[in-house]
Amino acid sequence: MTRDFNELALTYHRWPTPGKLAITPTKPMANQRDLALAYSPGVAAACEAIVADPAQAAEVTARQNLVAVVSNGTAVLGLGDIGPLASKPVMEGKAVLFKKFAGIDVFDIELNEKDPDKLVEIVKALEPTFGAINLEDIRAPECFEVERRCRESMSIPVFHDDQHGTAIVVAAAVRNGLTIAGKKAKDVKVVSTGGGAAGIACLDLLVEMGVKRENVWLVDRDGLVYEGRQIGMNGFKDAYAQATDLRTLDDVMPGADVFLGLSGPNVLTPEHVKGMAESPLILALANPTPEIMPDVAKEARPDAIIATGRSDFPNQVNNVLCFPFIFRGALDVGATQINEAMKLACVEAIARLTQAEPSDVVASAYGGEKLRFGPDYILPKPFDPRLILEIAPAVARAAMDTGVATRPIEDFRAYRERLAQYVFRSGLVMKPVFERAQAHPKRIVYAEGEDERVLRAARTVVDEGMAKPILIGRRDVIAERCKQMGLRLDLDEEVEVVEIIRDIRYHSYSDAYHRLMRRRGVSPDYARTIVRSRNTVFAALMVQRGEADGMICGSTGRYASHLQYIVDVLGVQPGVNTIAAMNLLILQKGTYFLTDTYVNPDPTADQLSEITLLAAEEVRRFGIEPKAALLSHSNFGSHDDASAAKMRRAVEAVWHRAPDLEVEGEMHSDAALSAIIRERIFPGSRLSGEANLLVMPNQDAANIAFNMLKVLGDGLNIGPILLGVAQPAHIVTPSVTVRGLVNMTALTVVDAQLHTPAPVVPPRPSAPPPTLDPAE
Repeated sequence: MTRDFNELALTYHRWPTPGKLAITPTKPMANQRDLALAYSPGVAAACEAIVADPAQAAEVTARQNLVAVVSNGTAVLGLGDIGPLASKPVMEGKAVLFKKFAGIDVFDIELNEKDPDKLVEIVKALEPTFGAINLEDIRAPECFEVERRCRESMSIPVFHDDQHGTAIVVAAAVRNGLTIAGKKAKDVKVVSTGGGAAGIACLDLLVEMGVKRENVWLVDRDGLVYEGRQIGMNGFKDAYAQATDLRTLDDVMPGADVFLGLSGPNVLTPEHVKGMAESPLILALANPTPEIMPDVAKEARPDAIIATGRSDFPNQVNNVLCFPFIFRGALDVGATQINEAMKLACVEAIARLTQAEPSDVVASAYGGEKLRFGPDYILPKPFDPRLILEIAPAVARAAMDTGVATRPIEDFRAYRERLAQYVFRSGLVMKPVFERAQAHPKRIVYAEGEDERVLRAARTVVDEGMAKPILIGRRDVIAERCKQMGLRLDLDEEVEVVEIIRDIRYHSYSDAYHRLMRRRGVSPDYARTIVRSRNTVFAALMVQRGEADGMICGSTGRYASHLQYIVDVLGVQPGVNTIAAMNLLILQKGTYFLTDTYVNPDPTADQLSEITLLAAEEVRRFGIEPKAALLSHSNFGSHDDASAAKMRRAVEAVWHRAPDLEVEGEMHSDAALSAIIRERIFPGSRLSGEANLLVMPNQDAANIAFNMLKVLGDGLNIGPILLGVAQPAHIVTPSVTVRGLVNMTALTVVDAQLHTPAPVVPPRPSAPPPTLDPAE
C-alpha cells in the first residue's frame, strides 16, 4: 500500500469518531415513561417472560439478530499472529459487513487467549448473549478443534468463516466451472496447495459435493501429503494422504482438472497449467498476488477457466458472497447450528444465481460487463442485490428440512419481501458504480483544479484507476498546493493541467463559444472574456468538443451560474424540456433520492412529471428499481389548493407516460415511507413498500428536506446529480467533500460510458447569458 493510502486509511479509522462501530438504541427514550419501560420497572416483565419460556429471548431482546465475531488474532488476514488488540480493526470491519449486507448486529470480541481449551470455554460462556458465533482469524489446526467442540456443546450456530465461507464460495465456483467444462465432480482430479483451515474446509465440502477423496491431491510447503509422512501433519491433513511414491506439485499436476490454490504467489507455473486436463479450472486465491496471474494462465491454456481472490479480475472468490446471508437465514429460523445441508444449500443458491438470467437491476448496476454464465462469470458479483434474496431463504429451508430450526418460517413469500429491505438499506449503492468506472476509465475535467479538495480527489481517482483527471488552473499554484499538502501527484503523467490563458485552444474555444451565443447578445470580445475568466465554460467546451469525456464544477461559485454556462454550451438531451437536480441520501434507515433540489424553483405539473421520469431513469443506473412518491401537504385529495392540484396532475401525467413505473401521490411523506400508514389511509395504492424516490412540489421543499435529513439523519450525500443535460456534466456545491468529489467522478465516468453523441438541443426557453460576477 502507498503512504498516501495508509494515511487515508488511518484518517478514516480515526475521524470523526474512532473505530467503525457504535451502539444505537432501537426504541424511543424521550420521557420518563419510556425509561420506565426500557429499564426499571418495565424490564422485569421481559425478564419474567424469558424465565417462563427461554424462546421469548428472541422476541423481547436483540439476541436473535446479534452475532459475536470472535478472534484471538493468531491468523489475521495476511498479517499472521498480530495478537487480539491489533486484530480489532479487522473484526470491526467484519461487523460492518454483517450489518451492511444483511442487517445483522455484531459485537466484536477479541480474546487474549491461545489455549484451545480455554478458548472453547470462553466461547461457550457467550451463548446467552448471542444468536450465533462467527469465529474469525484463529490459526490452524486449533481453529478446527475450537469450532468442533463449540458446535457439539452449544445450541446456537458456531461458524468459522475462514474455513466454511471460503469453502462455500469455492464449491459454487467449482460446480459452475465443471458445468461449463462438461465434467462431473465424481470424475475430476483435484490438486490443492491449501493445507490450512480454508484449504481443508474447501476439500471437505468438495467431497460432500461428489469429488472422490482418492482423486484429491494435497500439497503444502513440505510437499505432497502422503501416507506415512511425519513432517507438518495433523489429523485433518491425514484424511487426504495418498498412498503414492509421488512427492511434489510437479509430480501431481499432469492431468489435473481442478487446481485449488490457497497458498502463496506464483506457486503455479505455465508448465503446470499446460499439463492440466482439457478445460482446466484454476482457482488461484492467494492475495494480493495469486498462485498464477490470470493472463499468464490464459496464455498457457486459452481454454482455462480462472478465478482469483481479487476484484480486478473476473470470477472473484469473496466470502462476502456467503457469510452475511448464511447467518441471515440461520438467525431468522432460530437455527441451532449451521450444518452441511445448509452449507450445500448456500452453494447451490450461489451457483443457481450465477446461471440465472441477469436481472435488469443487476445489468444496470454493472453496465458494460457481460454478466452471463460462462468462463468469465462463474460467480455472482459480490454486490449483486439478489444474493440475500436467494441464499437466506435457501439456508432457512435447509435448516427447517434438517430439523435444526426452532422458529420455522411459514410464509416464504413474505420473508423474501422482508429481506428486500436490506438491499436498499446497505449504503453500498456506489460500489457497482465504482466498478463500472474502473472497467472503462474516462477523461474528466475539473473546472476548479486548484481547489485542495479537488486535488485530493484527483489523487484518489488516479489510485482507484477510474479516470484521467484534467485540472483547470495555474500549474505553479497546483504544484505548490500539492507540495504543501504532501500530496503525491505527477502533473505530467497522472493528470493533465490546463492553464486557460496559455492553452493553444483558447482562441478556438472563444470562437466556438461566440458561435453558440452570438444570437444571445454575446460579442467576440465578451466571448473571449467569458472563456478566459470562467473555468466552467472552458471545461464545458472541452466536453462539447470531445477533448474531455465529462466535467465536474461547482466547488466554488453559485450553482445557478454554473448551470447556465453548462446549458449554454452542452444543451439538453433530445426530447427533454426540463433540467433538474437530484440528491442521493444514504441514511441508517435506507437509501433515498430527492428531487428537484437545485434547479426549478416552482415546477409545473408537466415539469414535475418529466423530472420524475428523468430521476427514475437515473435511479435505475444504481441498480435500484425506483418507487416514486410525489409529496405534498395534501394526502390523496385531502386538499384542493393549487399546490395539491399540481401534484395530482403530475402523478396522472407520469401514469400516462410511464404506466410501468411504480409511482403514487399526492401524499404525505410519512405515507410514502411507511406501507402501514399508507395502507391505513389509502388501501390498494399503486406503491408497494417504501418509496425511494421522493419528488417535492418545489425547490424550497426539496432543498430544505434534503439538508435537514442529511444533518439530522447523519446521512451521506451523493450529488447533486444533474439530470437532462446532453453531455456528461455535474455541478457539486461549495460544501462538497473529497469523498463527495470522488463519488461524483465515478458517476460522471459512468455517464460518459453510456453517452452516445447526439445533436445538442438548445435550452428552451433561452435565457440571457449570466453577467460576470467577481464574487463567483
